[in-house]
Amino acid sequence: AVTIHPDFDDTPLFDETGSGTTDGDGGAWHSHWVVLGPDEACGPGALKVIDIPEGASPALPLTWPGLPILIDSPGWSPVFAGPKLSVTVPFADIGAVEAARFDGVTAALRVNVNVHAPLLCVTDVFDVASGDLSLPGRVGE
Repeated sequence: AVTIHPDFDDTPLFDETGSGTTDGDGGAWHSHWVVLGPDEACGPGALKVIDIPEGASPALPLTWPGLPILIDSPGWSPVFAGPKLSVTVPFADIGAVEAARFDGVTAALRVNVNVHAPLLCVTDVFDVASGDLSLPGRVGE
């Protein structure tokens, strides 16, 4: 995911704005990995970022921002070039993802005050790059 939200900073390990501090960067475009799943609390047929239940200890990446959801804030900077957006994602072993496919989606998210209300819901989808979520994107293309 590539996002911008000036109301809070969820990339505590990185200084996206070059200000010399790692806080207050929510207003800069940045990247995340998230795990989505259905939750009727977000609306009929809607998705949320999956919660980490209280007391659970899932394996998390070193760049996890400490939120109780399955999200990563890896610090990969998005690059905009006209209508094209790219994010370079380094992998020690590209074989782990070389068969992965993806699509582009423009969506609205709602952040709830209550951490598990759920915390982050996909509330609207504005556009799907392929038109049908056929996942035409390929790693390395």
